[in-house]
Amino acid sequence: MKRIGLLTSGGDCQALNATMRGVVKGLTANLDELEVYGFDDGYKGLIYGNYRMLSAKDFSGILTRGGTILGTSRQPFKLMRVPDEKGLDKVEAMKQTYHKLRLDCLVILGGNGTQKTANLLREEGLNIIHLPKTIDNDIWGTDMTFGFQSAVNIATDAIDCIHTTAASHSRVFIVEVMGHKVGWLTLHAGIAGGADIILIPEIPYDIDKVVEAINKRNRAGKGFTILAVAEGAVSKEDAKLSKKEWKKKQEEYRKKYPSIAYQLEDELQKKLNLDIRITIPGHMQRGGSPCPYDRVLSTRLGSEAAKLILEEDYGYMVGIINGKVKKVPLGECAGKLKMVSPTDQLVEDAKRIGISFGD
Repeated sequence: MKRIGLLTSGGDCQALNATMRGVVKGLTANLDELEVYGFDDGYKGLIYGNYRMLSAKDFSGILTRGGTILGTSRQPFKLMRVPDEKGLDKVEAMKQTYHKLRLDCLVILGGNGTQKTANLLREEGLNIIHLPKTIDNDIWGTDMTFGFQSAVNIATDAIDCIHTTAASHSRVFIVEVMGHKVGWLTLHAGIAGGADIILIPEIPYDIDKVVEAINKRNRAGKGFTILAVAEGAVSKEDAKLSKKEWKKKQEEYRKKYPSIAYQLEDELQKKLNLDIRITIPGHMQRGGSPCPYDRVLSTRLGSEAAKLILEEDYGYMVGIINGKVKKVPLGECAGKLKMVSPTDQLVEDAKRIGISFGD
């Protein structure tokens, strides 16, 4: 008899259900007896004991289903050691729930913050397997996270659709893509969608360089320009600020601009006599069915997680490196961000074909 717990934490994405399905199918195909407990709304369910026993039927037909059948919530890692409003010790509560159900392993699906809490529970003595979910693809220790490619497809479709209207009206279009701290999603979607300018957090932009790139296209007879902009893009001027100064300036920006796209529009309007429009796909990038790539990736990661559970080999994140599924010690990867390097080959390839990064 094996007893496992499943929870999905943080933002949702398209392949959470597909990954849980991979885990459970990998176990049921190799065990005579299995109990699966699903925790409602992420760590909140583990903290407050909100769970339900799941059967094989719950995992049937969910390969193509987006979102998460368990629900999810954001529980910031920095608050995990802080008692709740009633004085409850969250970490002790999670441990008690785990032991009450006599779990052999807790399988946790989520991004960076989720992973840090998963590692905390490992350090507290629980058997943990983490599966890397995020549309940002920013988890250290894996080449790819599930959800990323599906989000790239949606963001790319948005940029594709903008091309015809931008060309018809000779407009500058700013397409704001998700990504506060890292720019993998914007970088991939920008290249795939044929954006002319790509602005990401890791490469601070010079507004005059952006203007120069737009004017260069106009001189070449190309009457429109498309900018793929990560929501966390930052100017070179702002990038030089201290953390305290930047936080204060962000508060000022928020009073004036709903997001970076509107800030950029304002900056460009002052320097260009052109028609500028904004498009923000927003949470569409997290929604819908997982693409075929993510379905395959999720199945592989889930299957490998099942293998680790069968072998009672715990304390790992399951990632993919150079096309091979690998186990990575949680203690080595938790708390690390996989950033886009300004000298990354993909960035250099994009620059070589004329894409501007505003630097």
